Amino acid sequence: MRIKILSAAILALVIAFTACQKDDPVIEPCNPCVNEDLIDAPYDPQPYQLELPDWFPAPALPEDNPLTVEGIALGRHLFYDPILSSDSTQSCSSCHNPQLSFTDGNKVSTGILGIDGRRSSMAIVNMAFNTKGFFWDGRAATLEAQALLPVEDHTELNDSWENVVKKLARHKDYPAMFRQAFGIEKKSEITKELAVKAIAQFERTMVSYQSRFDKVVWEQQGWPTDAEQRGRDLFFVEFATNTQDHPGCSHCHGSALFTENNYFNNGIDSVATLSDFKDYGLGEVSGNIYDNGKFRVPTLRNIALTAPYMHDGRFNTLEEVLDHYASGGHGVSNEDANIQPFTLNEQQKQDLIAFLNMLTDTSFVNNPAFQSPF
Repeated sequence: MRIKILSAAILALVIAFTACQKDDPVIEPCNPCVNEDLIDAPYDPQPYQLELPDWFPAPALPEDNPLTVEGIALGRHLFYDPILSSDSTQSCSSCHNPQLSFTDGNKVSTGILGIDGRRSSMAIVNMAFNTKGFFWDGRAATLEAQALLPVEDHTELNDSWENVVKKLARHKDYPAMFRQAFGIEKKSEITKELAVKAIAQFERTMVSYQSRFDKVVWEQQGWPTDAEQRGRDLFFVEFATNTQDHPGCSHCHGSALFTENNYFNNGIDSVATLSDFKDYGLGEVSGNIYDNGKFRVPTLRNIALTAPYMHDGRFNTLEEVLDHYASGGHGVSNEDANIQPFTLNEQQKQDLIAFLNMLTDTSFVNNPAFQSPF
């Protein structure tokens, strides 16, 4: 009897063990295992050569961020993609419209929170030649450093780079584009530093050199009108007479770039002391009181497209700008020495504007390579 009971118990254990084995999941070895972090894309970057005219200086291209077709394509996407903002409503292009020579047409720019910034957006033109700092106050030494700041500025895109990088890594296209541009192997290797390198590459391709001025003066195609020639004679100090009564605009807007990216107090503010400027400009960065009220001189290329004018957009028209310079400033101690009063009648004013209109480059603002890829 005991043997039968023992046999029955053993049989029950065998059945239970077998049942458990049938219920247990079968774990198959992964061969090979899929690593979701790996990026499946080729890496074969193609060098990109800037097309430049003979009359332009050599560009300042950093050795650690050479131009490539793939890097520029990534930068172009990032420039136009609102993914860089916290609510995906604004991109770099929101304040840098190609039709306005990459400005926004406002006195000051407004970010996603509806907060006005302190200054107007600067034109993105011929940035590859600037070695003297970016923004109106020069606080960013390079284009890469410049591109870092708007993302985390509460008055601009109001996000964090940590969050933006996560969004880029989750995106269906960006991981492959980052690999093609920079050779990374994993999504986790996407960084803010690589993102701004790509944006800087794209911005360095924005070269303007096909204005009517370039065609007539440098390429000897056609002739200036009488008004354009008179305006040119007024603009360039080299054509000045021996009297001081001459605009001499080329003092500050010289070279083929129509700026040397220097910083000046151009006499637009009347202040009792150098500490009384509403906006210190360069002085805010340098800490030097004699730099207060100084701002970077913008290029005059495409100037007819970039109203309103000055760092705070205070002048709506080129006529107002010329009236200011003719008035000779306010005699503040650090005003540039070339800010002196001069006579400017209505004919001369219109002649100067005719010349400035020669600097408009429609091929630049309409270049398909600079438009949104979306």
